[in-house]
Amino acid sequence: MASSEQTQMAVLGALSIAPMTGYAVREQIRETLGHFWSESFGQIYPALGELKRLAMIERLDTGDSRSSPFAITDQGTARLRELLAGEPQKPKPRNGLMLRLFFGRQLGPEACRELVLSARAQAESQLAHLQDARNELAKDTGLDDDAPYILLTISAGEHGATASIAWADEALRAIESLAAQKAQPRPHATFTEERP
Repeated sequence: MASSEQTQMAVLGALSIAPMTGYAVREQIRETLGHFWSESFGQIYPALGELKRLAMIERLDTGDSRSSPFAITDQGTARLRELLAGEPQKPKPRNGLMLRLFFGRQLGPEACRELVLSARAQAESQLAHLQDARNELAKDTGLDDDAPYILLTISAGEHGATASIAWADEALRAIESLAAQKAQPRPHATFTEERP
């Protein structure tokens, strides 16, 4: 699935929940999908224009064309279902933290420790954000039909963040052990010449 189709899927999905402006689509994606998906304004606005041109969304008349919301059409709902039924695109792995830790010998234990502590703090923050999202969802009765599915993604994010915290704790213990080993003097190797 092409990147533009992924963006269309995210935009149509947001509009399937409720009509909203382009800015609100961006905020909806950032706030509710942000733990597993991101789109920039540079991706969203061209997608809105293309979807409108293809009659998959329409602008609702509010008297102000700049801030009038977009709504998904029946054709757009059919396209969303088609996109959702397709095989999910597998992302190419790019993890800056893992890249740095892989070459951690060049950084040393203390710098690696700081990287892991930062990753742990980010995972804790994500976990708190997801708990807030779970609590907000419980209060929002307008999403009753969508709530069970939204909870699946919140749960996946919680599991991922919890696993990241557990990994960070394990990594910190390993780094501490490395630092202790590095601090101990190492015996000098001696080479003896072999005789025939």
